[in-house]
Amino acid sequence: MMKSPVSSIQVIDRMTALLEAITTCSEPASLKFLSAETRLHPSTAFRILNALAKHALVERTSVGRYTLGVKLLRYGSYMHGKVDLLREAKPIMEWLRSQLGETVNLAVREGDEVVYVERSIPNRIMRVEQIIGSRAPLHVTAVGKLFLAEGGEKACRDYARRTGLPRYTPNTVTQASKLWNQVENNSKHGFSIDNEEAEQGVTCIGVPVHDRLGKIIAGLSISAPCDRRRDSWMPLIKKAGSDLSSRLGYLAKKSA
Repeated sequence: MMKSPVSSIQVIDRMTALLEAITTCSEPASLKFLSAETRLHPSTAFRILNALAKHALVERTSVGRYTLGVKLLRYGSYMHGKVDLLREAKPIMEWLRSQLGETVNLAVREGDEVVYVERSIPNRIMRVEQIIGSRAPLHVTAVGKLFLAEGGEKACRDYARRTGLPRYTPNTVTQASKLWNQVENNSKHGFSIDNEEAEQGVTCIGVPVHDRLGKIIAGLSISAPCDRRRDSWMPLIKKAGSDLSSRLGYLAKKSA
């Protein structure tokens, strides 16, 4: 085990050791492995990991293993030589907005919510806008549903139990089984839809953005009034998500 520099603040030393141990694994790491690597008692390691998860610095999978969290991606984007998600996304978002004439959003997951981190808005009076930094629950957003689908059925049901699936409009899905069926079916087609579930009169179509390992790290979405949504948008939205994923190092699997 590589020894980290020691500071005068013990909890920071322990936190750093756990994060470094996670990076040595190509797959999500177990508590037993991390405890052994850092020589921390399992209960101590668990408490620190739990605190890190609350701040989205690590993520805990449905089977209790740990990976680095999405917030570290946002921090890392400012480091020299690292891929900058926002920088790579901007030209693709502007292209998609110019093609469709509607608002394009980029969102990431933090806990049980999506956070809007970038947008590209059209030059028209009637438009839908998401404020950068604003948040929304996973189950009422197109991008949020993509993250729920990636986590699997158990994680989706855990989310439903944890949050209670609060209703925002008459269209909000408030039953765990119905939510899972919806997100699973949509994700098989490579997109997800918010059909007036967060706000009446507003619809969103979301597609995933993958990193080089194939993990969904963000989502691109189009927000528009319901009467302007068109099925013909889908190929362009999918192309934008695929192009951004490629720029982040993702190599999509080709069909046999």
